[in-house]
Amino acid sequence: MSAPRPGGPVSWGSWLLSGATAAGVAAVYLPRVQRTVPGGDSGELITAACELGVAHPPGYPVFTLLSRLALDLLPLGSPAYSVNVLAGLLGAMAAGALCFSVCRLHDAGPGAVLAGGAFALSRLAWQWAMVAEVFSLNNLFVGLLFSLAACFRSAETCGQRRKYGQLGALCCGLGLCNQHTFVLYVVVIVPWVLHRLHTHQELSVRTVVLLGTCFLVGFLPYLYLPLSSTLNRARWSWGDQTTLSGLVTHLLRAEYGTFSLAKTESRVGMARMLEAQLDHCVKDLSPPVLVLAGMGLIMLSWDRGRRAITWLLAAMLCLYSLFFAWRANLDINRPLFLGVVERFWMQSDAVLCVLAGLGLSAACTGLGQWQGGGPLWRAAGWAVTAGLLAHLAQSNYRLCDQRDNTVVDRFARNVLRSIPSGSIVLTRGDLPGNSLRYLHFCHGLRPDLRLVEQEMMTYGWYVAKLGRHLPGVHFPGLWWDPVLSERGETFSLEQFLSHNSQRPVFACIGLPEGDPSWERAFSRWPWGVCDQLVPSSTPFHPEEWARRTRNLYNWTEPYKSFPRESWEKVANEEMWQARMKTAFFLFDLAERQSSAGGGKTHLYELSYSLYREIVETHSDYPSNWDKNLALASERLLRAGGGGHSPESLLNQSIAHFSLYLDKEGGDPQASAIREAIAHLERERRRLRELYTT
Repeated sequence: MSAPRPGGPVSWGSWLLSGATAAGVAAVYLPRVQRTVPGGDSGELITAACELGVAHPPGYPVFTLLSRLALDLLPLGSPAYSVNVLAGLLGAMAAGALCFSVCRLHDAGPGAVLAGGAFALSRLAWQWAMVAEVFSLNNLFVGLLFSLAACFRSAETCGQRRKYGQLGALCCGLGLCNQHTFVLYVVVIVPWVLHRLHTHQELSVRTVVLLGTCFLVGFLPYLYLPLSSTLNRARWSWGDQTTLSGLVTHLLRAEYGTFSLAKTESRVGMARMLEAQLDHCVKDLSPPVLVLAGMGLIMLSWDRGRRAITWLLAAMLCLYSLFFAWRANLDINRPLFLGVVERFWMQSDAVLCVLAGLGLSAACTGLGQWQGGGPLWRAAGWAVTAGLLAHLAQSNYRLCDQRDNTVVDRFARNVLRSIPSGSIVLTRGDLPGNSLRYLHFCHGLRPDLRLVEQEMMTYGWYVAKLGRHLPGVHFPGLWWDPVLSERGETFSLEQFLSHNSQRPVFACIGLPEGDPSWERAFSRWPWGVCDQLVPSSTPFHPEEWARRTRNLYNWTEPYKSFPRESWEKVANEEMWQARMKTAFFLFDLAERQSSAGGGKTHLYELSYSLYREIVETHSDYPSNWDKNLALASERLLRAGGGGHSPESLLNQSIAHFSLYLDKEGGDPQASAIREAIAHLERERRRLRELYTT
């Protein structure tokens, strides 16, 4: 079963096969990368490269510097396109590294191509290599770590082991400059390296010092963080790394929660998280790849020469999966949060693909030795590899082809163009914050606006570091804290708005619930996906506001046209719901009026007209539009009809309540809605009987 133990210099066959795999993946990837800004963290990462600022914790200095290099060396028309291409190239190199790992651990054959190709063409790896994200770079570091471990294991001389050990230590340090989850592989491989050196009687104080020095050299990119923060030239940057405590806070992600995905404690449990990861492996890597991975683990466990590194890979997989399932504090029952969590499964997918490649190589070699006809079994291995890769490519091509995806870019452009000149825009969340900042800073779009991130104002460094880059914005304290706003150092939202009353202020998307102070002196008027915050004394003219907000955006994407876990779906949903915000606001305004009268009826009528207009304009729309139109019809009927016939209002209410139940039968209020429909039908019969008599 055992193939000859590889050792000595790396063969040209391994280099050629790995290079060909990387080139083939690049040929698939690069024509399909996204041309514009993606959703999620991509806008912020690209902006950090444009401004030479610091990205969110832990800072990602290697990715930021590589992205800046890509902006200079790959001028492809937009910064987003250049950095997206960089991500594709890094993803292709990761596939080549995984291929090279199997070449060194077994041979340069079909198993090696399967390892690199299956990983590259799996949904997650392919999807996240199309956009500017740190995951392709992390995949590359994982592949390099596997390759160096394979070379270290195969080394025949003390000098070779020393060289590969030191390169591996450098790789570990650099990898930790990109993504903290890499440490779970580092803590497994370091004891293994030290044990092998001890076994060869090569472990000494000098060796450990050299390895530690190489490891620390890998951390040198982190010097970029205090340098950028000290210069403070970036108009957008996260944190204050000019002090040791500030730097440590950023590196440990203390503002998020160290080794947590977000500032939340919502969990689904380890068992549910592991089950979801297994479902992903079966669906996205395919059962044959998992079977081959199991074969590789079992077959090579009997091979004394490869047993140790096989168990090393298995230990990495188990430790990573268990630890991540424990610390991933997001509710994966929500599709968007599942999309956030599943990106981190790529690191364990790389192990499975290498084991699958080893399994196929071991099977071909073993069958050739047992049955004879080695070339025939090798040809069968190539056929299996080609079939599996073709299946993965065919399954994931349409989803991962992002060349025509401009949804987030158009969302951000529509929002920016709709904001009146000279306004302050309070952003909230990744979708508006990162996409608007990218267009504002990297493209220079709407330089008259001032973008202020709501969450960032709660950090003590925000006003001190970025306030100087926001001319005309007045901060009445050092940070936003509604609980302690009377101390003088902090301020509430009401105080912020009062100090910036000379400019229009818009909140996109929404306001945090923890500070209702603005309600004392300000009102919130709908403006598309945003809201304008105006002094309560400002007169509100319903017809004028309806006219101004009726067609804010040029949005033509069909409803429900994107995967549930995607940022494109979130952007599309926001744009669709923006069409009804004024109608909803007018309805709510009428509901809050204590006395009946012409003004209340007029608001109901205007709300009804706006709802009816958008419902009749579109054939497919959000289900809550039906419910809201039905409610508006019913309230207008109760208020006297406002010039509309009672029967037409009854028909509208009954029809759209019924349509809503057809779409949302599981609504907790379904029984109450059915009772309302029955009551309205009785009223309609009574009305018709009255007419007939």
